[in-house]
Amino acid sequence: MKTTLTTTALGLILAAGAAGAQDLRFMCYQDGSECAVWEEQLAAFEADNPGITVTVDEVPYASILESLPVQLEVGEGPDLARVTDYGGLARYMLDVRPYVSDAAAIEARYGQSLAWARVGDNNADGIYNIVDQLTATGGFANKTLFDQAGVEMPAPGSTFAEWAEASRAVRDAVGVDFAMALDRTGHRFAGPAMSYGAAYFDENGDPILVDDGFRNFAEQFVAWHEDGTMARDVWAGAGGGTYQDAAAEFINANLVMYYSGSWQIGRFGRDIGDAFDWVATGGICGPEACTGMPGGAGIVGFNHTEHPEAVGKVIEFMARDDVQAAVLAQTRNIPANSELQAQGIDYQGVSDDVKAALTVFAASIPTFSDTAYQLQGYANNRAIFTATPARLTQAIVGELSLDDALTRLDADIAEAVAQ
Repeated sequence: MKTTLTTTALGLILAAGAAGAQDLRFMCYQDGSECAVWEEQLAAFEADNPGITVTVDEVPYASILESLPVQLEVGEGPDLARVTDYGGLARYMLDVRPYVSDAAAIEARYGQSLAWARVGDNNADGIYNIVDQLTATGGFANKTLFDQAGVEMPAPGSTFAEWAEASRAVRDAVGVDFAMALDRTGHRFAGPAMSYGAAYFDENGDPILVDDGFRNFAEQFVAWHEDGTMARDVWAGAGGGTYQDAAAEFINANLVMYYSGSWQIGRFGRDIGDAFDWVATGGICGPEACTGMPGGAGIVGFNHTEHPEAVGKVIEFMARDDVQAAVLAQTRNIPANSELQAQGIDYQGVSDDVKAALTVFAASIPTFSDTAYQLQGYANNRAIFTATPARLTQAIVGELSLDDALTRLDADIAEAVAQ
């Protein structure tokens, strides 16, 4: 009888322990090593928080854009994820303010980027996201190819037209395949479009998208595909709103100038090594401005989780100065944390190319237009960012005239906003 009672008691204890276990799933994408670095940090979190485990599920960025929203719509998906579409996913996000011990500290450090998720019905003082990678769009150039071609690289503040001319000259002189490329997404398209005068919003804050400035850059962009300036397959090689980049072509020294963003710095530093010299170009101008787009990846919790307190603990851990500094040092990203912006990050084992690029991109962020920040925080920006490549690609491949593509693009955005 004693043995039976002891065994029963032990079983009840084990069952209670199992019932108290909090297993969280963290869906993560990475441009370089972000998921692997977070997995290391979360091991320390688990050691300090027995009973909470966090499994990191690394996925392609396309899954974050396409699969995650579908899962969340039906009340499924991970407890946390690393995302970039704050406005589009805002209604699914968990406000962790009730579950953190020092909300004021998080507010003081991340206030500007916290606003990106405070849209729609979300609380005006809610804590929904911790940005672990503040980003800026901008260009990269293969300096070695310019040197080999004997072509002078455009100076900081040069225009897209000047970069196109110089990049074509380099391509033709050294025999690489591609002069220029721009990531297949409306986010990357937006900075150049604003530099050509696109307003994106009217005085009431409603999206207008196709105005004279937007049309001007769209015409130039399609023309660059027609004359071979732009790497055609980046945009023409995919359909709909599918994201596509040209990082592999740049890493393989087959692309002269690449317009992407600061999230590529760590990857280039790792994968290019000393194969060739590359530089960040700084802001690239149009006729009206020289702005890029701000942005950033961040970790969010979702309101369908069965363990909101545990998610809050994870988010607060990820927001800590020491944790952020350790992650950023390894991932070579720009901090959103204002304390770390002031202190600076001691980036580990970085080359001169990487250090210089980080400096150039960090310096460009304050120069971005108010419209760029407005678009980044706009609740329906995902509709703009996905519809733009879908319709412009139809013009690039000849399925539609540019006029028809732009007309349909405006209709797509109006429909998406109405829904």
